[in-house]
Amino acid sequence: MKKTVLVIFGIIFIISCSSSGNNETPNDLPNNNGNNNSANQEWLIPINEVKDGGPGKDGIASIDSPKFEAAEFQTHLQNDDLVVGVIHNGEAKAYPHAILDWHEIVNDETVTINYCPLTGSAFGWKNIVNGSSSTFGVSGLLYNTNLILYDRKTDSNWSQMLLQCVNGNLIGDSPEIVSVIETNWLTWKSMYPFSSVLSRESGSFDLEHYDRYPYGNYLENHNFFLFNVTPLNSTLPHKQRVFAIINNNMAKVYQFSDFEGGNAIVDSFNGKNYLVVGNENIINAFELTDDISHLCYEYCFDYTETFFKDNEGNNWSIFGKATSGSREGQNLITPKSLVSFWFAIAAFYPGPYIYSE
Repeated sequence: MKKTVLVIFGIIFIISCSSSGNNETPNDLPNNNGNNNSANQEWLIPINEVKDGGPGKDGIASIDSPKFEAAEFQTHLQNDDLVVGVIHNGEAKAYPHAILDWHEIVNDETVTINYCPLTGSAFGWKNIVNGSSSTFGVSGLLYNTNLILYDRKTDSNWSQMLLQCVNGNLIGDSPEIVSVIETNWLTWKSMYPFSSVLSRESGSFDLEHYDRYPYGNYLENHNFFLFNVTPLNSTLPHKQRVFAIINNNMAKVYQFSDFEGGNAIVDSFNGKNYLVVGNENIINAFELTDDISHLCYEYCFDYTETFFKDNEGNNWSIFGKATSGSREGQNLITPKSLVSFWFAIAAFYPGPYIYSE
């Protein structure tokens, strides 16, 4: 407990003392990695742009034995609090930002939920490494101010936003993605009232500790960065939350303002057609394969699991599962996509397209 508290004070100290990000590449990078050979190993990202985040390896503690509570007994979350939602093996679960801000990684049975508070990006992937189960931890390293995870089986390093192992024995491997949704608590609990919620008792702190945000005014100050970002694209406000589709190292961005009041958009990007559906609080996208490309879609969220419908009379969830109609049980294909701060999308996928009507 004392060690973890000291680590958090260290993070806050870094924030208060950092300028726009003049942090140097750490000379002891191999030790920070926990891998004495990593300095001599190949990296898929520029080694001089890999930064020491400060707390060190596992200095930000992952949650490896998560506890959950029923949504109906949840007392800490307010309706507008953000959560990362997932349905896996038929079970709906929500992971509050307020907890992920402090832990970043939750190793939950067969799925690892990882969230980087500095880039506002969340993913779920199966915790299978080299054919067998593993857990992931916080490496203490950052690339373009984004989380680098390490797996505890091979000690390889994984770039969260590149969705790739960038250093170590598994270099070049990609995780198997599990679809997640980022939205506010009201939206999630309306769709999945029987959801389980990650408990504050899973962490290392007193329960009230999670009422505090660890990074000062980072969210509000669009020009405040702890580490250098390259390239830095000012087309949109740097910390604006956007939804992005990733296709062959290219990205297309959709702004939440385009979905105010609810919208279903059919769009094309990099040779594929997509349905992008959402409102001001939640967005998801689906590939329009040949068997469904002829359908017409309409947003129809009424604070139940049904989120949109088609002209055949099928109702669909935000995860793209037909909940009723002739296609009941069918699942639409979800592309690589995420909600993130604009600056991170533009840095990892330079020159992203921005949707406009």
